[in-house]
Amino acid sequence: MFRGSSFHTMDSKGRVIIPSRFRDLIRAGGGDRVMVSRMDGCLVGYPLDAWRGIETRLLALAQKSDAMRRFRRVFVGGAYECTCDKQERILIPPMLREYAGFEKDIVLVGVLDHFEIWSRDTWEAENQALETDLKKEEVRNEIASLGL
Repeated sequence: MFRGSSFHTMDSKGRVIIPSRFRDLIRAGGGDRVMVSRMDGCLVGYPLDAWRGIETRLLALAQKSDAMRRFRRVFVGGAYECTCDKQERILIPPMLREYAGFEKDIVLVGVLDHFEIWSRDTWEAENQALETDLKKEEVRNEIASLGL
């Protein structure tokens, strides 16, 4: 499972170092490649095995609403297969860097079955949004239902 977060810098060519704890999971899930797409203002990274499962579930969906077609189009159509180089970095395609607002400082965040890559500024805003949400009773109750 992908856990924890770490702060990094993206180089001028758009390459990002993948932490060793994430690389081990990527290798276990299909080699030295990861599928990267966009969602919620950040990038999401999945080992190849997990990505294949997502594609299978998307194909099996009986629901073919306009929203689901649009989601498939953007999420799958905007996905890129990124390979780890000898320095354990992946190259983030320019289109995805632009979407996520990457400049230099980024944060990699483990989210159990995948990891996310955030611009540092957007990540800080996400943390502030959580603090605001935690003031809402329904959010606290939902978290409490997990036994936390």
